Parts: sequence; structure tokens; C-alpha cells
Amino acid sequence: MRVQDPLDPPVPSDPPEPAASGGRGDAVGPAGPVDPVDPVAVDRDVPAAVEAWLRETLERRVREACATDAVFGSDLAARVARFALTGGSRLRAELLWWAARGCGGGESGAARLLGAAAAMELVQTCALIHDDVMDGSALRRGRAALHVVLDEQYGTGARELPCGTFGGAAAVLAGDLALAWADDAFVECLDGSGTTARGAYAIWRAMRTEMVAGQYLDLRAQATGTGSAGQAARVAALKTASYTVERPLALGATLAGAPERTVRRLREAGRSAGLAFQLRDDLRGTFGDPAVIGKPVGEDLREGRATYVLAVARERCARAGDEAGLRLLDGAVGPAGAGGRALDRVLDLLVACGARDEVARRVEELCHRGAEAVREAGLAPGAEDRIMTLLRGACGPDDGASGSGSPQAVRKAGRPVLTGGGR
Repeated sequence: MRVQDPLDPPVPSDPPEPAASGGRGDAVGPAGPVDPVDPVAVDRDVPAAVEAWLRETLERRVREACATDAVFGSDLAARVARFALTGGSRLRAELLWWAARGCGGGESGAARLLGAAAAMELVQTCALIHDDVMDGSALRRGRAALHVVLDEQYGTGARELPCGTFGGAAAVLAGDLALAWADDAFVECLDGSGTTARGAYAIWRAMRTEMVAGQYLDLRAQATGTGSAGQAARVAALKTASYTVERPLALGATLAGAPERTVRRLREAGRSAGLAFQLRDDLRGTFGDPAVIGKPVGEDLREGRATYVLAVARERCARAGDEAGLRLLDGAVGPAGAGGRALDRVLDLLVACGARDEVARRVEELCHRGAEAVREAGLAPGAEDRIMTLLRGACGPDDGASGSGSPQAVRKAGRPVLTGGGR
């Protein structure tokens, strides 16, 4: 008889298994006795340590959900857990860990730091599930998005509700569940109610609000069809840059008890590098390789999303008096226009008007600024090196981003493909 994996959907007629006891080896969560964790062992493979922490913690969360209701546990809780454990770069978790290590943290509180790092991964789970619903994205990390899976399970893809299909409405709840689990994990990792805990929780609260504000402003820009390059950058900073780079770095340093100057410099580094990350992601979503980015190329254009590269293209066409270019952007971008040859024409315009090159240069400038701020933060050398490596991998410009003829794979229209890590 096969032993049921607690992250597999349970058989509804069976009662949920009781929570298992025992340790998690090198990575220990906050529930039950906290075994000592060797920070040097975690240093060798931070993603694996976070993964172990997440797996045991999420097994418990799924069992609790199944105890509440077996169908709820199977349909939502198990899928949220699987989403969090499958794919993703663990960038946010690593940045938090290395910021703390760079400020002398981890020697006596590695388990707490792992809990905070894992909480960041659950915030990411929430954000991506909700983002896919709001954008109508069918793919995530190369697989069917969660709302698509739910609609396929129940055959409800064509059944419209005020907030979309059944799958879309249920996926909103799944994202809410991920955020609730993230809050639980973060609160459990705090050590008492001292100055460090209060400072860390203030950062956590601000991060959640920024993420929601950015998502709302993004939706609003799509609905109104307005937005300058400055406004698009503001949305990117709130929606992605904050919780991807700036806040993880600040949280790690704060949890380690770093001085305010260090936290401030890391926040400056995170703002620049995080914005570079999002602008680079926009370029990859427009000119990238679907096999690498895990979702269809050109999706932002087809859905009419107010990305920075589109805002730059409109501003450049307006300055040049290119009325034909403006008409193309207005008529071919969005659900009614951007498909097939129209999409190719828009992509050609983004290259011809210089928008892609301008955004690529902006990414490079932001990366440089972020690196300078990291160097000025006064971190331990080994941790600083790891953070610099992570930021280069996350936001460094891809070959071919400037359109100079990359030797990498080229689309049939002659536009270089942008590659890079997934989200």
C-alpha cells in the first residue's frame, strides 16, 4: 500500500493523518522543540535548507487544513503547498539569509532566520497565484496556473462569476491562504517583543501593504489606459521591487540587529536592484524564450499591461512625432489587437524606436547603483560576495538586451531572445 504524501491530495473519505513528530535535519521550523541549526551548513545550500523548513511546516499546515475539511485540504491547501515547494529561484530567501549573515546573524538564531526566509517564499506564492488570476495567465513556472487547474478539475472554465470563473475565485482564496501561512511563519520566527522584533515586524507590515498597493495601481493603469514611464516605474517598485529585494535585505539585517546605517544602505541597494529585476523581467516577458521564462512571450502586450517598456515606447514616439507608432501602440496592444503579425509589428517598433535599448540601459544603471550601495553597507566579505552574485544573477542585463546581436537563440524576426532565472 502506497504511503500518502501529505502534500498529495488526500482521499476525502479517509481522516487526515496526525501531525508527524521528529526533526528536519539541518533546517528546523518554529513549531515544537527547536533543534540547533548549524549556520555554516545552511551557508553551503540556503535554498535546500529553506526547502526543508518549508516542507515540514507545510506538511503540518496541510494536515491542519485536512482536519478542517478534507476537500478544502485537497483542493486548495495541498496545491498551495505544492506551489511553494515547486520551482522558483528562492532569491528572496537567500537575500534575507545573507543580509543577516553579513551583519553577524545566524550564530545563535539560524532557525528563526530560516523561518523568516521561508515566510518570504510564501509571500511570493501568494503574489504569483493572485497575479495569475488578475492577469488571466494560463501558465506559471512552465505549468498550468492554479486557477486553470481548478477550472479543469470542475469543468468551470466557461462559467463566469462576478470575479471571473470558479477557478479564479478559488485561486484568490488559495493566495489568501498562502499569505496567512506566511504571516504565521514570520510571527513564529520573531524572538519576543524587543526592539529587533518590533523593527522586523514594521518592515513586514510595510512590505505587505506595498505589494497590494503596487498590484492595485497596476490594475488601475490597465483599466484606465494611462500611465507615464515614471508611473510604470512606481508600480514596478511597489509591486515587485520591494518584496523581491529591498525588504528581504532589510529584514535580514534587522533580524541580525544591524545598525540603522547598514539597514538604510541595504534598502537603497534593494530599491535599485529590485526595480532592475522587474524591468528586466518585463523585457524577458516581451522578447524572451517561453521555454526559459515559463510563460508565453508577449503576454504583457496581448493583455495591454502598463509595463515600463511600453510607457517608454509611447514617450519616445510622442517626442519623435511618430503618429503611426502611437497608433500602432494604441491599436495593437491589448486583447483586441496584439496577436500574430500585429504583435510582431509592436515588437519591431519597441526595437526601432529605441525603447528596448533604453530600458536595457536603465537596468544596467540600476544594477550598478545597487552594487555600490551593497559595497557601502559594511557587510562581512563572504556575505557581501554572495549578495552581489545573487543580484547579478537576478537583475544583470541579459546578452542581447541592447539589441546588439547576441549569439544566443534568435527569434525568426531577428530579435535576440532574453534569458534568465525564473520567479
